[in-house]
Amino acid sequence: QVQLVESGGGLVQAGGSLRLSCAASGRTFSNYAMGWFRQAPGKEREFVATISASGISTRYADSVKGRVTISRDNAKNTVYLHMNSLKPEDTAAYYCALSDGPYVRSSKEGYKYWGQGTQVTVSS
Repeated sequence: QVQLVESGGGLVQAGGSLRLSCAASGRTFSNYAMGWFRQAPGKEREFVATISASGISTRYADSVKGRVTISRDNAKNTVYLHMNSLKPEDTAAYYCALSDGPYVRSSKEGYKYWGQGTQVTVSS
């Protein structure tokens, strides 16, 4: 049984920073790419960032490029999302997901398992 548990969300002022974490269990974590997605109220879930199984390759949504860094620690079975220069439009529930393979994926369809989400709220 795969479990993904996100943490690190909260309320932050515009321009601030947050680091989200996602702890995985139930699979050989280092074999799979990981991704972060977000969903604002009334909107579809959208891609934020992805990292390959090895950690060498990453990909970002244009809306967060330059402000967000995805990283992983395979020894700790954890993936991180470092977010800087946060904007009110970044407000959403953030979800981590485990892919069905080792390569970066930006489509929701490429992910088999999802966490419960952590809320990020950016005030102006």
